[in-house]
Amino acid sequence: MRIADLLRSKGSTVATVTPETTVTELLARLAEHNVGALVVVDPHGGVAGIVSERDVVRRLHQHGPDLLSRRVADIMTTIVATCTPQDSVDELSAVMTERRIRHVPVLVEGRLAGIVSIGDVVKSRMDELQQNQEQLEAYISGGTFHNAG
Repeated sequence: MRIADLLRSKGSTVATVTPETTVTELLARLAEHNVGALVVVDPHGGVAGIVSERDVVRRLHQHGPDLLSRRVADIMTTIVATCTPQDSVDELSAVMTERRIRHVPVLVEGRLAGIVSIGDVVKSRMDELQQNQEQLEAYISGGTFHNAG
């Protein structure tokens, strides 16, 4: 399965923030969209970074409540793993596991075209396993068995 297939079923809408967004605003958007991370976009629509709940929690522990008035640029991850619609879900799964990341923006010609979460990857794997199970059950129930005895 390709990332494009996954995006077809889940959609390509991506919640974003700018580097100038405050952490308080970030938290409101995470809650509003019910997501664990937002892509940080620059003024030209390019990916400047990604910021997750995990980033907020870790920095909040370091800096205390003053963090809430700081900018997303102060806490975002700037080295962002990305993928394309042509990449396979299996390849992306390996990257996510290896790098211990949970959200990967999808780019087409450098432009944001979607986002894939580890939950999306797991759901696609579960759907694939369910489909395989149904095919095996249909094969078994449709075939005849000969007892060699």
